[in-house]
Amino acid sequence: MSHVEKDALTGTETTGHEWDGLKELNTPLPKWWLYVFFACIAFSAVWCVLYPAVPLQGATGTTGWTARGAIGGIMAEERAKQEPMLARLRAATPAQIAADPELRGYALAGGRGIFANNCAGCHGAGGQGAQGGFPSLADDDWIWGGSLAAIQATIQHGIRNTEDADARTSMMPRFLADGVLNVAQVNDVAEFVLQLGSRATDPAAAQRGATVFAENCVACHGEQGQGNRELGAPRLTDQVWLYGGDKASIVRSVSYARAGVMPSWAGRLDAAMVNMLAVYVHALGGGE
Repeated sequence: MSHVEKDALTGTETTGHEWDGLKELNTPLPKWWLYVFFACIAFSAVWCVLYPAVPLQGATGTTGWTARGAIGGIMAEERAKQEPMLARLRAATPAQIAADPELRGYALAGGRGIFANNCAGCHGAGGQGAQGGFPSLADDDWIWGGSLAAIQATIQHGIRNTEDADARTSMMPRFLADGVLNVAQVNDVAEFVLQLGSRATDPAAAQRGATVFAENCVACHGEQGQGNRELGAPRLTDQVWLYGGDKASIVRSVSYARAGVMPSWAGRLDAAMVNMLAVYVHALGGGE
């Protein structure tokens, strides 16, 4: 018979394991803990049979319940609750929504979420935009207009896309690439554009560029570079530039043009969501 050793201090049997003079006590788990442990095992076995707990494709369990199926009903209930307000938002114009405190509050709250999910990736979380074709929505510089109606039209139809026949469209010629201007003329007109914002570095080139500008650019950008929202021609007299306002960027724009694309959201978002988004974007700080 093997000798059972007991701890001298506690009188508890030891397991025979010892580390650096410390002996391991053979202390069994409390019975209540063992009962709970075994009950959990049994419960998990029953759960695997009833619900899709087994990580296999198509596993549903004997109840037929799935999270995907359950969320459909929940979403339908939520849409039914929101439908009366959404119907009012669909029937109203953005201007009418902005004038109604209840509709405006709902539109701003909903528009914030819609913007975060669909627009922030390009225009930034606060609508600050990004250089490279993503305009700021928080200033007062608008290529196509910053009124509620203009913003709604831009969101609804987009810009230069192929999916919406009513998309806003403007096309600047590729003056150098298409042989309309030569390198010297492009340089001169770039200097003139810089001069419009009091930033010219070569007065003689800017003077020559004034003639080039008058012959090729005035029809869209205006005699003073004030732009034309009807044509989508940006203003050239301020310090707000979609693709950069340094000379190299201006030369690039004149030489090869720019053609940023915005999708049409009418086919992606409900009409009520488009209206909410228009009111939210208008309220970011740059709306007119």
